[in-house]
Amino acid sequence: MTERSVTITGTRSTGHRGPTEYTALFGEYLGPFADGAHFYVGGARGIDSLALLWLARNTEAGLTVVVPGTVEQQPEEARQAIVRVRDRLTDIVQLRAPELNTAAYHARNRWMVDHSAMTIGFPRAGQAQSGTWQTLTYTRDMGKPHLIVPV
Repeated sequence: MTERSVTITGTRSTGHRGPTEYTALFGEYLGPFADGAHFYVGGARGIDSLALLWLARNTEAGLTVVVPGTVEQQPEEARQAIVRVRDRLTDIVQLRAPELNTAAYHARNRWMVDHSAMTIGFPRAGQAQSGTWQTLTYTRDMGKPHLIVPV
């Protein structure tokens, strides 16, 4: 089987749901794509960290964390998630943007989509504009499949 490459993107605001809900969502929407897959995850707090931890515990998929600057610049929650699964990571890509701003995060998102065959996005329900939506729109514009799972 050829390895499937998948970008994961999602909201940083995840406190409105409990951990068991995310476990169920990831089982339903990431699990079916995990066999023989390689996931690119953004290394931020929220969905990025939750999905990274779930994938590392529940799949054999390859995992690459991509950050716009360096891992040290990421929020504590994200750094802890990366440390916890370090032995499961295929790679950590540090794009070393000179400044962490919207443009740097969009560049990180485009990098992940450019290296993936599809994107699975977990946008905050009711939120019409976000980095998650920017990533999903870029995926669509590149003619790649994308799955949207509002949370």
